[in-house]
Amino acid sequence: QVQLVESGGGLVQTGGSLRLSCAASGRIFSNYGMGWLRQAPGKEREFVAAISFSGARTVYGDSVKGRFTISRDNAKNTVYLQMNSLKPEDTAVYYCATGSTSWATRDFDSWGQGTQVTVSS
Repeated sequence: QVQLVESGGGLVQTGGSLRLSCAASGRIFSNYGMGWLRQAPGKEREFVAAISFSGARTVYGDSVKGRFTISRDNAKNTVYLQMNSLKPEDTAVYYCATGSTSWATRDFDSWGQGTQVTVSS
């Protein structure tokens, strides 16, 4: 059973930056793609980013392209989300997720508990 623990959320002003981390266990981390999703109050869960098993391929949701960067450290079983130029509309609970394949896709099968990110205007 996969366990995912997110950290790094918090309150930041518009234009600021945060880096989220997600520590994974219970599965051979380096075999699977990873990703981040988010959910704002009253809205559906939204795809943010995904990364392939090796880190060579990444994909991003349209709303975060050019501002967010996903990366991973397979030696530490950790995936990161660097968020720059944050906007109030980025306010949401951010979830780490494991892919069901090795690739950078939007197909996930496990999620963490989430970490709150709040961007003040």
